[in-house]
Amino acid sequence: MSETKVLLELVQRQLDEFCASRKEEFLTISPDLGILVDYTKDLLAGGKRFRALFCYWAWVACLDTAAFGQDHTQRTKSAEAMVGISAALEMFHGAALVHDDLLDQSDTRRGVPAIHKRFENMHDKSGWAGSPERFGQAGSVLVGDLMLAWSSELFGNALLKSPSAQIESACRDEFSKMRVEVMAGQYLDVLEENAAPTRDVEGAVGRANRVILYKTAKYSIEAPLLIGAAFAGADPATLRGLSAFGIPLGMAFQLRDDILGVFGDSSITGKPTGDDLREGKRTVLVALTRQALMPSVGKIFDELLSSRKLEEEQIAFLQQTIKGSGALAKTEQMIEELANESLSALDLLQVDASAKLQLRELAMRVINRQA
Repeated sequence: MSETKVLLELVQRQLDEFCASRKEEFLTISPDLGILVDYTKDLLAGGKRFRALFCYWAWVACLDTAAFGQDHTQRTKSAEAMVGISAALEMFHGAALVHDDLLDQSDTRRGVPAIHKRFENMHDKSGWAGSPERFGQAGSVLVGDLMLAWSSELFGNALLKSPSAQIESACRDEFSKMRVEVMAGQYLDVLEENAAPTRDVEGAVGRANRVILYKTAKYSIEAPLLIGAAFAGADPATLRGLSAFGIPLGMAFQLRDDILGVFGDSSITGKPTGDDLREGKRTVLVALTRQALMPSVGKIFDELLSSRKLEEEQIAFLQQTIKGSGALAKTEQMIEELANESLSALDLLQVDASAKLQLRELAMRVINRQA
């Protein structure tokens, strides 16, 4: 069995065991609380595990195995801690997805109802008083908040096995920075979607890129790399090299996601085709389109994107407008350029060769993904 497969199985086992223990605690309070853990566990059962994998292979890449000498106990403790750290990152990612789906009013996630829709459907089927939509919103906020708290708990427990106080402090700093930056990016994303569509059209690409950097690129790729490397005791130069690799790759990751959100195959992505258009997302793809359109066509484009209730023909019109403007081709070119920048930075890293190969393979999966 490959090292990657072993890691993923161990991470899944830790997440399952953690959820089982929290459900047991919740059920002693009230049988009504079990559903919070059930929904959490369901969400954590799927996904690509990019954050866990980038974190783990950055740790392997930077680990000085000679430093352990014959201390097999310390080596084992460090490996066990990495499983916990990886699980914490996946729990944090789950929390971000729950809140993101609610903020975007995205009804599906991986081909099934999003958490807020699951609570809404439960309210509907139970015939309860009040608004199903508000109940769904409240339930998903609480699940997302629980997952944020649980990610910190998993992370803290893992760091109990840290090789040194200095390494523990460095990892905590990176984890804390990741949490703050993704919240900042989320707000900027919400702001962009709700601002007047005509606001500084020429500056829209820059604003969209800033959202990508903080909402996705840093927490999806850079932060896991830096946390894994910090746990291995990497020096500042190596950490800077990993950032140079991770940030452009994270930007490419989100640009690919933007394309899939407009043109992706719903049977593969698990979301309706054109879902980003229904949600009125102001992505780089959209910003590039707006820059290329005549004012009259741009006004129609903005009105449709702001309606949030698009028919299939309107989605088809927006898709064709994006293609015809050249924005799709420009975005693909940006992905290629960012990928080349990322891989060039990876080539310069002085780290374990086999782990570097694993990081390269992960990068290619990110760049070429279809979901």
